[in-house]
Amino acid sequence: MLTLDPFVKVYYYCFLMIWQAESTLSLLARHYRTLLRTCARYLALDVGKKLHASIVTKGLETSQNTFLRNAILHMYAACGYVSSARKMFDEIPISYKDTVDWTTLMGCYAHGSFPRDALKLFVDMRKSDVLIDEFTMVTVFLASAKLGCELFGFQGHGCMVKMGFGSSVKACNAAMDMYVKCGLIDRTRRIFNEMEEKSLVSWTVVLAGVLKWEAFENARLFFHRMPERNEVACTIMIAAYIENGLTKEAFGLLREMLFESGFELNFVTLCSWLSACAQSGNVSVGKWVHVYALKMIEHEMDIMVATTLINMYAKCGKIDDAFRVFNVMPRRNVITWNAMLSGLAMQGKGNLVLDLFGQMIREVKPDDVTFTAVLSACSHSGLVDQGRHFFYSLESTYGIKPSIENYSCVVDLLGRAGHLQEAESIIRAMTLPPNEVVLGSLLGSCSVHKNLELGECLMKELIQIYPDNTEYHVLLSNMYSLAGKIDKANSIRAVLRSRGVRKLPGMSSIYVGGQIHCFSAGDKLHPQSREIYMMLDEMIRKIRLAGYAPDTACQMVSGFDGEHYGYGQEEKEQALFSHSEKLAVCFGLISTQAGMPLYIFKNLRICQDCHSSMKIVSKVYNREIVIRDRNRFHRFKLGSCSCFDYW
Repeated sequence: MLTLDPFVKVYYYCFLMIWQAESTLSLLARHYRTLLRTCARYLALDVGKKLHASIVTKGLETSQNTFLRNAILHMYAACGYVSSARKMFDEIPISYKDTVDWTTLMGCYAHGSFPRDALKLFVDMRKSDVLIDEFTMVTVFLASAKLGCELFGFQGHGCMVKMGFGSSVKACNAAMDMYVKCGLIDRTRRIFNEMEEKSLVSWTVVLAGVLKWEAFENARLFFHRMPERNEVACTIMIAAYIENGLTKEAFGLLREMLFESGFELNFVTLCSWLSACAQSGNVSVGKWVHVYALKMIEHEMDIMVATTLINMYAKCGKIDDAFRVFNVMPRRNVITWNAMLSGLAMQGKGNLVLDLFGQMIREVKPDDVTFTAVLSACSHSGLVDQGRHFFYSLESTYGIKPSIENYSCVVDLLGRAGHLQEAESIIRAMTLPPNEVVLGSLLGSCSVHKNLELGECLMKELIQIYPDNTEYHVLLSNMYSLAGKIDKANSIRAVLRSRGVRKLPGMSSIYVGGQIHCFSAGDKLHPQSREIYMMLDEMIRKIRLAGYAPDTACQMVSGFDGEHYGYGQEEKEQALFSHSEKLAVCFGLISTQAGMPLYIFKNLRICQDCHSSMKIVSKVYNREIVIRDRNRFHRFKLGSCSCFDYW
């Protein structure tokens, strides 16, 4: 018999059916059901629609005992065609709908963008006294997880136990996954511990949950307890090693995965690791993945892998490598373009972003993420007029409603440039309620431009949205301090102390010898702490001779008023000198060869003093120093920064 492509096979059977005019009704219906199942299996929606039309034309749709409408329902549901699946479901008489039909439509809703409708259908199913099975419960937990609705998840869990599915491994796995996604790891562990039979999926679900909600060491111990491992578990653990800077451990497990277990790496695995590299700044593993991806391709690299490579290189500060990957791609979608534009925006290359955007619109249609990158690039590069033009033409020219991220970027753009009233008027005219990022961005601009009155108004709104965010409290406190209103500044800090709320500590990391080294302000826990502080003393002495003057006003950002606690000028300076990025740079200077660039990754925005000092350090030591802070890249070289002090 000929081996046919599934889609060709469907057409082939359709052609044969034309000649079966004299077939019996039951035989014809059986042929149709076979074809519809094939369409469902291979997601052949277009062919399925033609079969549906043929069934209607032949008058077979209303023949109840043929169960053709049920088969059509399953075909549309498998293809994610929600509206047609629902219409067909409603046309089937209640007596001809069984558990599978109800669960199929629920799954269609849950796997699509309608998890709430899936749960509503489950309620209707129970009211109709339709029996449920373990697959019904799996779908309920999937929908609850997508909504983050632990309340319905609790009720579903209770229903699962009551209906006798507490021993179902599939249902228990789905329940654990739901609890993980809702952040309830204790309940996940409870189900896991009570399971008499555990599958590999059970272990993997808990591993992912422990990594997300507990300490990394707990996850490592759990991983080593696993009786067996699959590709998913190894992928999760390698990504965790990468994110925690354990490069050697990551490569060791990778070696075991490839050569001992014989697992193959697919594009999902590669993308997961590349995303971890992008987050942690681990370019060495990222380059290995790049080489592996090039070796495994037959014709061209998967577009998802290539796009994730662009994102990884860009976020690791290797923007030229990102551009090389981008330029050799034969096909690029809007996500690829967005990754490249966002990478350039983080580097402050506004004009290049605008040039690239002009090329993009000739190839693909931009979306709101595109304009987040464009507006961000304009903001970091001081291109106020261009950014303003793009924002105001979003709907009229591009047919895009501004997203909350678009609003945040344009407020930042205008605020940086001192157009505070225009930025505020945009916020007041928003079609969406402003979130803390939008309001916080304008508050930051108020701090830069010393507009205390507007800052106080914004702070009142921010407290209602996010009362525990220390960053905004400290920002306003510093504004009061700089305006000479010490009592008000201290009252804000006293409130934070009384509530036990502390500012998020600044952390900086640097990769040396394939391992990550992390530092916090004043950190003395590093094994080479003595050498680092000796280097720090030398560095401060040299850059002072080159013109560095400590900006002690920056030290107020720590959230504590130095004068209030009896700190003098010298103590404030010493606190400045031991900021995390300075310690990371000193470690880099003593651990790498002269002339090598240093790449630092910081979790917060770099302060003014560190920014000023890094420019001088780059000149005195003839080093390129690249710092990725929370907002963008700063590339210090020969005494200047790539941001041109506009940040």
